[in-house]
Amino acid sequence: MKVAVFGAGGTIGRQIVGEARERGHDVTAVRRADGDVRDPLAVLGDQDAVISAVGSKSDPRIYLDAAKALVAALRAHHARLIVVGGAGSLQAGDGRRLVDTPGFPPEFREEALGQAAALDFYRTVSDVRWTYVSPAAELTPGLRTGRFRTGGDQLLTDDDGRSRITIADFAAAIVDELERPQAIGRRMTVAY
Repeated sequence: MKVAVFGAGGTIGRQIVGEARERGHDVTAVRRADGDVRDPLAVLGDQDAVISAVGSKSDPRIYLDAAKALVAALRAHHARLIVVGGAGSLQAGDGRRLVDTPGFPPEFREEALGQAAALDFYRTVSDVRWTYVSPAAELTPGLRTGRFRTGGDQLLTDDDGRSRITIADFAAAIVDELERPQAIGRRMTVAY
């Protein structure tokens, strides 16, 4: 499958590129220097799918800007879209979004709200095959095990109450979704 990965220079994007190439996909890695996600047509070509792993703590508007640009481009292009989202908009045990709970780190609040705004936009889109993938609350470096759970809008926790996933397993879950779609037109989350 031909796949363009926007944000390929970031930690998660690099891992997704590696995972997809390891599985034999023809990957176009798009870094900031290669193309702007706000103008995706310049690099789309004949891609079967687009994965957006763009992000910015200093410019949380990038998430909604990217969402609007990608949807507009893919309405004509007809490629599948998978978006790397955040955990902040997941529902905690009490029904509130994680970003709205007292323990949410304030330094990530604006970024989480930007990601939530993008998800809200995607939920209005019915003419593009999109999937929004949220990691567990703790997304850390670590080994790829290939063993994880997926869910929807609820924060997934383990028996100890922790919500965690390694970047390697998060990337594996994204490429799994690329190969075997289970969440078209909705959000999925990944955790141990």
